[in-house]
Amino acid sequence: MPHRKGHVKHFHLHLVSDATGETLNSVAQAVLVQFENAVPDVHMWTLVRSATQIERVIQSIEANPGIVLFTLVNKELREQLQEGCRRLQQRCIAVLDPIFAARASYLGSESRGLPGRQHVMDAHYFDRIEAMHYSMAHDDGQLAHDLDEADVVLVGVSRTSKTPTCIYLANRGIKAANVPIVPGVPLPDELSRLTRPLVVGLTTNPDRLVQVRRNRLLSLNQPDETDYVDIETVKAEVAAARRLFAKQGWPVIDVSRRSIEETAAAVLNFYHGRGAAAPGNPPA
Repeated sequence: MPHRKGHVKHFHLHLVSDATGETLNSVAQAVLVQFENAVPDVHMWTLVRSATQIERVIQSIEANPGIVLFTLVNKELREQLQEGCRRLQQRCIAVLDPIFAARASYLGSESRGLPGRQHVMDAHYFDRIEAMHYSMAHDDGQLAHDLDEADVVLVGVSRTSKTPTCIYLANRGIKAANVPIVPGVPLPDELSRLTRPLVVGLTTNPDRLVQVRRNRLLSLNQPDETDYVDIETVKAEVAAARRLFAKQGWPVIDVSRRSIEETAAAVLNFYHGRGAAAPGNPPA
């Protein structure tokens, strides 16, 4: 994809999948964020499972030349698409082939070649649904009486990405609850008595936190001259939270410059290591 500073490059991007296309879309987005001046016109083709559908895709590629990314497990359909792209002289990339090849080599077995296999409603699917229900019910300190049923409990001051991180973890099958630290409001007694869950403290840079909170108040059309966004008050709030984390021996993640995905990945590192620090995040 061309990338020249100061110049916006528009191009056609064809995403062809025999399933929902979620994997392709995620891969495309992960790549595109690295090219800030590249603006794609995305043509999304999902549940493509017949030669007739492939022919329609090829016709669209001919009318709108551009890069083609695909996830097709059917050999005949793959070859039909690749041949069509060769004829049109368009780049055609099977995004999962390197992963399948590496896994097949390591395991000594071939892929089963079943389209949409990742979306089968197996036990893991229902685990994710159960985790999602749990996380939604235990958001913002709710239902503290059964926090011990959680896999992970996130603790932090307001606007440290506790809720979205919990939702992301739930989508990975992790039962995640979160408890806010509110000045003047005692934490639930259950939090200090937990034996099963991993408790993780989330912290952030006070200056950045003030900015995030001001934006939040602005979106709610509320006044922004309160202790909630007073820098000295916020510094004291963050410092008190850090002292709590240290006293309890909870691992700490600084979310200042992390995306939700990166914060969740750090939590999962702690979770799978159960006490081993995530890279760059030693326990406080």
